[in-house]
Amino acid sequence: MPFRPGLVFAFFNALAWQIGIGTPMVLFAEQLGATPFQVGLAYSFVFVLTPLQIVSTALLPKYGFKTLMLAGWRTRSFFLAVPAVLAVVGIVSGREYPWMVYALVGSVFFFCVFRSIGAASGVSWFYAILPETARGRYFASDQFVSAVAGVGTLLASAALFILLPIYVALLVQYGIALMGSTISYYSLKKLPDADRPTSISLRTVVRDTPRHLFRPSVFRSYVWLAVACGVVATPIPPFAAYYLRVGPQLSTGRIMLFEVARYSGVMVAAWLIRRRIDVSGAKPFFVVALLLYAAVGSYWWMYLENGFGGIGGIYAVYFLLGLGAGTWAIATLNYLPKIIGAEDRTLAASIQGAVAACVGGLSPIIWGLFLKSGEGGVRAINPDVFQIFFLTVIFASLVLAGLFARLPENRDQKVEPILIGGAILRPLRAVTALVNLIDPRSLDRRKPPETRKK
Repeated sequence: MPFRPGLVFAFFNALAWQIGIGTPMVLFAEQLGATPFQVGLAYSFVFVLTPLQIVSTALLPKYGFKTLMLAGWRTRSFFLAVPAVLAVVGIVSGREYPWMVYALVGSVFFFCVFRSIGAASGVSWFYAILPETARGRYFASDQFVSAVAGVGTLLASAALFILLPIYVALLVQYGIALMGSTISYYSLKKLPDADRPTSISLRTVVRDTPRHLFRPSVFRSYVWLAVACGVVATPIPPFAAYYLRVGPQLSTGRIMLFEVARYSGVMVAAWLIRRRIDVSGAKPFFVVALLLYAAVGSYWWMYLENGFGGIGGIYAVYFLLGLGAGTWAIATLNYLPKIIGAEDRTLAASIQGAVAACVGGLSPIIWGLFLKSGEGGVRAINPDVFQIFFLTVIFASLVLAGLFARLPENRDQKVEPILIGGAILRPLRAVTALVNLIDPRSLDRRKPPETRKK
């Protein structure tokens, strides 16, 4: 199979991002003494830098799909070495220095910058080189191998945190991330390049974005509701992990097992829903996802109040969080093609992805400012404010569920769902991949797109 290196890339790339911008990074930041604001900032970079993906499409005519993605992936790997060096410093010195947390947050920022530049060609490149009849099978395989690698990484991280001293465990994890990033880079090199775009006009994006976002339409109603959902849901995973570490002071290994429960919920959602969504439509699943978020907020409010449910309850609520996120991702990828015309589909879906990711990504940063404890310690979350946060989650989820229930949907309309590799495994970041649906050759409407070579 000529595209097998792409699946190797998907597998080993999951090792890199799961550690570099996932919960292990949050736990590393906490260990270094990061405040909730710093944790929210680092976690948000992958979202708020999404517009850079769109701007970076202007580089494609000069460098081409393959060269641009390889450059981005190669450069981002260097910044995975920074946390590894910090772990060595922690092992040698046995203490944390104030500068270390700034170095970690800075490394995550630059990792996400070059990831965004490289990702500008990601899905567009794969769509260009894959035969149309093989795309669905390929992206389904991509999601499967990413899921296996992602869950395996979580289990390995949990075991390392349990068995090894904290900085030794982190050093091994970032060694795994560097290995995954390196292998994924060389796997990309084995894939064929696509024809280089000859003409790009970002004017089309600038011109049409206000029309899609503000002209009365079903798409406009949906996109702003989706933005609101992103604002509600995005801060939950990083702050839940951070609180469990600094509040009840659970072990990092235990928190990683909670993450396994969350991704188990994502995969159960994918298994349960994919065969049912074509019959019932996407709208009921938006409502289900929001009700699950409301249930998550309710549990956390009770847990903060009196420790309700204990450890078993936390496992259950992490599973529900994953179930809700997976349900949301599948519903989104099935609903968008029904409300966007074929002519505007790629650009409008990309606009939705960029706006939802960017605005939703600001939410952890803002909440991080309010969640800082006033008791003097930087490694703390104000529990009263955290309860207010979850009351906001409950109220907003219930209101949004009612609004989503009123959206129109033609269940008789048969459309192919949008296919994005890894979308099911990464529901909160999958929306950023919608940016890659822009076909760079379609951005300049003065010239017809060139015929792609098969």
